Amino acid sequence: MDQLTEQREYYRHRAGEYDQWWQRQGRYALDEQARQHWFADIAEAERALESFGPAGDVLEFAAGTGWWTERLTAHATRITAVDAHTETLDLNRARTAHTGKVSYVQADIFTWTPPAAAFDVVFFSYWLSHIPEEHLDRFWQQVATALRPGGRVFLLDSYRPARIADDRQQRTLNDGRAYQVIKRYWQPTELEALPGWHLSAGITTHGAVIHAHGEPAP
Repeated sequence: MDQLTEQREYYRHRAGEYDQWWQRQGRYALDEQARQHWFADIAEAERALESFGPAGDVLEFAAGTGWWTERLTAHATRITAVDAHTETLDLNRARTAHTGKVSYVQADIFTWTPPAAAFDVVFFSYWLSHIPEEHLDRFWQQVATALRPGGRVFLLDSYRPARIADDRQQRTLNDGRAYQVIKRYWQPTELEALPGWHLSAGITTHGAVIHAHGEPAP
């Protein structure tokens, strides 16, 4: 199968175990110091999102199991949560439907066209790193298309201090099945230099998370 199909299949099958990674359970468990650093960085990323204030109508790309969707509901009036898989959206729905704020859209983000000028904020977490180079321009155009005048973007992702030469990684499920995925580790300077955007980027204290926010360049 091609790279994008393989990546989609991996995340479809991983849906039920994805939150084990967030919560550092099972094979994702860390030693005590690393665990403290991980959760401190996640809390720091949450505070950065709170300071940003994702209010109004929010579009969330690659919404997944709803870890961040749930946090968006504290600020947003309405959220459109887009993901490729019913498996992840079902988990998202179980976590966030009670708020009455979230609409769920199953769609392939690489081909989906968002409604134009419909959102005050576009948010995506741990998604930009999975976009192949040849799809980046179109994705950022999707973001720009979706935003109303004065709209803003906020993103979170994994961080490493240097980009790895090969953007492909092998990932293994709990049952041992292995898949290849795209994983590009963005640097703050790369995000701040993106053409067509004014972004400000930062890294959490212990280096687990990169975050950025901003708006389209005039």
